Amino acid sequence: MVVDQFDIDAWFSRIGYAGSREPTLGNLRLLVTAHATAIAYESIDVLLDKPPSLDPKLLQSKMIFGGRGGYCFEQNMLFRAGLLSLGYKVTSLQVRVVRGLEVDAPRPMLHMVLRIDLPEGPFLADVGFGNLAPTTALKLLVDEEQETPHEIMRFVAMGDELVLQSKLGNNWEHIYRVVFLPRVDAEYRICNWFTATHPQSPHLNNLIAARPGPDRTRLTLFNSRFNVRYPSGEVDRRTVSGSQAFRDVLTKDFGIRLSDSDLQTAVTNMEQRATSGDPHPSFA
Repeated sequence: MVVDQFDIDAWFSRIGYAGSREPTLGNLRLLVTAHATAIAYESIDVLLDKPPSLDPKLLQSKMIFGGRGGYCFEQNMLFRAGLLSLGYKVTSLQVRVVRGLEVDAPRPMLHMVLRIDLPEGPFLADVGFGNLAPTTALKLLVDEEQETPHEIMRFVAMGDELVLQSKLGNNWEHIYRVVFLPRVDAEYRICNWFTATHPQSPHLNNLIAARPGPDRTRLTLFNSRFNVRYPSGEVDRRTVSGSQAFRDVLTKDFGIRLSDSDLQTAVTNMEQRATSGDPHPSFA
């Protein structure tokens, strides 16, 4: 990653950050919150049969200048570029997603996260996990409940891995298991291609977007189902129908800008391919 090609000023403008550029814990927490709440999670390019590029210049063009969001590899690679440009020490990791599964379920490593080493210790940053991305940096410490601008989260040990859990209502739910094996970008490119092209990938067949909302809410769009989840666990649900309604939701609630042709193609592909039954647990 060539960090001198990263436009810090444009990134800060995009996420609404006007704070210090010192690579401190306090600023890291603010940056995670700003990025996660400003740039929506979305995988619309996959639905458009356009496997996302992980090239740093193209990520900036799409998500900083183009008014789009991205899914995990795009989001965390862009965020990593920003952190490196500010002088943070970052290690790229992967995790095994166990959302909606048993904690010890055998799972491949198909999600990217970042470890940031600071004088206060190692922290995890993840701005690209569907509707439950942590909205602040989390200390990699076992059995400590950690406040975020949204849910309370914690890590619990399972062998050599740490399980991230989120308190949803009164229940602790498993999110993913962190694997402490540094990864190289070629491994992310393989995972990205698999996620964007495999016939059973939920991204290939569904219109998906998610964004942390105000007052600890979470906004999720899965095809025609638009949900607002509250800290109590209660959910407001409504159905979206028609291209104009989708444009309104994507623009106003998720901050996603699409051309007319891309929007129409996305809606058409969704209507032809959409998975029946309940949404994928990572986006419910």
